Amino acid sequence: MEERISKNVAQLVKVQRARRKRPDPWSVEEACTFLENAQTWRDYLYAAYVLILVLGLRKGEVLGLTWSDVNLDTGELHVRHQLQRVRRRLLHTDTAKTEASEAVLPLPDVCLTALRLRRKEQETARERAKDLWTESDLVFTTRYGTPVEPRNFTREFDRRCDRAEVRRIRVHDTRHTCASLLAALDVHPRIAMQILRHSEIAVTMEVYTHVPSAETRRALRKLGKALGGGSKHKDDRQKDDGPKEGKPKKDKRKKEKQKQKQKQKKGKRKQKPQPGEPGEPREPAKDGHQQP
Repeated sequence: MEERISKNVAQLVKVQRARRKRPDPWSVEEACTFLENAQTWRDYLYAAYVLILVLGLRKGEVLGLTWSDVNLDTGELHVRHQLQRVRRRLLHTDTAKTEASEAVLPLPDVCLTALRLRRKEQETARERAKDLWTESDLVFTTRYGTPVEPRNFTREFDRRCDRAEVRRIRVHDTRHTCASLLAALDVHPRIAMQILRHSEIAVTMEVYTHVPSAETRRALRKLGKALGGGSKHKDDRQKDDGPKEGKPKKDKRKKEKQKQKQKQKKGKRKQKPQPGEPGEPREPAKDGHQQP
């Protein structure tokens, strides 16, 4: 005779939560080496690498980015599209992952320089392809104007890692590197949350902030300088340039004037009044009385 169980016994068992495997993102030095290598070899995905590292864009968001979403004059970028392959179909959707993902992102100088370079390269590819060119508004396309396959993007990313001689990481882990760069720059978590487009601050603080001790501000400035968008800090410029030429001359002149004034004062004190002048003490007589 079969017996029926009135409740699910498995629900009484307490199972420990699986620990999340924390990613080991690139350091600032590794990110700089990767981007410098891509720029040197004129990789057609160089601008995409800059966007995923500096702005933390996802792979689908980068590949689905259109020129209508980019304003190079005002330096703003709208994340409105994604390019994904679903059930053997390449879809260019208008929906973002979250509402916060549709925010307007400011474009640093590094990103502006890379995007302007990408536009010139795309125009050159259009002229070479001629009739074979497929017209689209996508920022990142192949040499014939077709969309870049997400899998091919991953393959190119891995190849670039090998050529740059940096360790391989997942494309998604570059978002962690972006947060590390922002945290190393002492960017406020709320601002970092807007750049990374997280819906909750807890995600930014607990998952996307991994700052190795080796990260330094000097390496961050080197990254921006190597990509053509960085500039030296005002304090660093003063240290490098040294003191201005005009200041020492003024100081010397002031010192010379002060010395001359001191000499004049000392000379007046040493000079004795001539006889007959008021205030001159009269010579005492031999008998001890002063002369009338």
